[in-house]
Amino acid sequence: MPILTVKVSVPKSRTISDAIVSLLMDATRDVLKKKPDDTAIAIDFVDAEDWYVAGRPLSETRQASFFMDIRITDETNTKAEKAAYIRQVFDGFNRLLGNLNDKSYIQIHDVRATSYGYGGETQEYRFHH
Repeated sequence: MPILTVKVSVPKSRTISDAIVSLLMDATRDVLKKKPDDTAIAIDFVDAEDWYVAGRPLSETRQASFFMDIRITDETNTKAEKAAYIRQVFDGFNRLLGNLNDKSYIQIHDVRATSYGYGGETQEYRFHH
């Protein structure tokens, strides 16, 4: 039941959106063992003129970058799984975007089951029912 949010510094296109969704759905299913039917992804495109690393816009350095965060229920994945996920997602974005700035970030939020849910029910409720 993860929710993923992505910011990416390339021009908006359905092709790149579909590729990002495919990458993230596969990694989230295969590495973190999350159900695809319960996974949601939102993508924002940011102009390279407006994305700065070390005080310089990416348009100037001719690089791409991304930021991705994912919220998962706490204690459902190991440190090793999360590390493997971060590596796989980073490598996937590097293949998709090319010339990727290494200051591209992935954040995994481990959220308590009593504080996280969808459809009006917490994960804790789902676990017990």
